[in-house]
Amino acid sequence: MAGINLPRFSLSPKSGSKSRIEMLFNSLSPSVKPILYPLEICNRQDRLFLFPKPATPSKKLLSTGVSPVACLKLPSNFKTQRHFVLVHGACHGAWCWYKVSAQLKSAGHNVTALDMAASGVHPKQVHELHSFEDYFEPLMEFMESLPPEERVVLVGHSMSGICISVAMERFPEKISAAVFAAAVMPGPDLSFKAIAEKSSQTSVSYMDTQYVFGNGPDNPPTAVVLGPNYMASRFYHLSPPEDLTLATLLVRPFPIYSSLETEKAVIVTKEKYGSVRRIYIVCDQEKDPRQTWMIENNPVDEVMVISGSDHMAMFSKPLELCSCLLEIGDKYL
Repeated sequence: MAGINLPRFSLSPKSGSKSRIEMLFNSLSPSVKPILYPLEICNRQDRLFLFPKPATPSKKLLSTGVSPVACLKLPSNFKTQRHFVLVHGACHGAWCWYKVSAQLKSAGHNVTALDMAASGVHPKQVHELHSFEDYFEPLMEFMESLPPEERVVLVGHSMSGICISVAMERFPEKISAAVFAAAVMPGPDLSFKAIAEKSSQTSVSYMDTQYVFGNGPDNPPTAVVLGPNYMASRFYHLSPPEDLTLATLLVRPFPIYSSLETEKAVIVTKEKYGSVRRIYIVCDQEKDPRQTWMIENNPVDEVMVISGSDHMAMFSKPLELCSCLLEIGDKYL
């Protein structure tokens, strides 16, 4: 370290080594003194590790603020451990959660990032999916496999808001909170058809996005693949370029079904879906008016806003998203 003259001591485990360590420690100025722990503490499996900086707190739309949350690695049996289940959006896969997943695991939590059918490394191909139920089947199978006593924080991004809504309806007793991260959010009084009609009112250029015509060119498209330029301008404009490059290599076709078909797959009720606490995370630089409209027409328990985030908050603001999820995990037990 420049500007600091350290005395030369041997720290080998010989007689008098403890006094040498103390002399070295006492010779340092208070600003550079390390924290020394006994060897038996350093070897413990449940020791804590702090990230260099705590996750930046998010801003809340409906409350006064969020306390900073430091990401810690806690013992696996620590009583505040949570299980976060992360579900990706259209054309993406479990890979898109790699930053947030690593942060949550380092904080001592259990994390499951799932691939929906024909997404990520899931073996099925898009032409093998005959309904929206086929697409989100991996999530339903996972929720069913959970022990009766376990409750998870279910997180859905973008189009996977549809998937987690169905899981809320089928397994409300296994979900402590459902998080809609810039996600489609149908409800008992807000149908997917209404959301689709609202979306159609917005003029959007899909640029280099490509369509798959599985039933022939004279029939409606059966799948869509997001184009690199479209993703760069609409989804990743504030995300690191290497993450956009990763996405262009890993995106897969997303199945397209009619609004009527999708709505049949997403029938939710106030008794089941409505019994789960819902939190909506807004990405403020996405500037998507549909998010505010969905919140107004399907009110949630809490709204959080991540400042400076594009649609892909897991890439553009992973620490802030992690901070939001940690707070939600602590608050909604």
